[in-house]
Amino acid sequence: MKTNKIVAAAFSISLALASAVAIAQGAMANGEVKKIDEAAGKITLKHGPIKNLDMQDESMTMVFRVQDPAMLKTVKVGDKVKFDADRVNGQITVTTLQKSK
Repeated sequence: MKTNKIVAAAFSISLALASAVAIAQGAMANGEVKKIDEAAGKITLKHGPIKNLDMQDESMTMVFRVQDPAMLKTVKVGDKVKFDADRVNGQITVTTLQKSK
């Protein structure tokens, strides 16, 4: 009986974590790489809404700082991407960047 409760609790925790990951991935913004400036640690993205920053416009192009300059090596101009952005030290910064499938 005790084992069943432990298994049930572990299963519940794994479902909760999977849900949190799905929600986080759903919150990512869609974009297209327009320019990469590795020397400055910046990327120009044409993107849709960024909900966590209250940017609800359909489409705009912006220059973002990147939290980790290594991210810039994973994409090239023209790539479709998903990304997270947040305010870091008062500047809108890309915190996660991945190619879209």
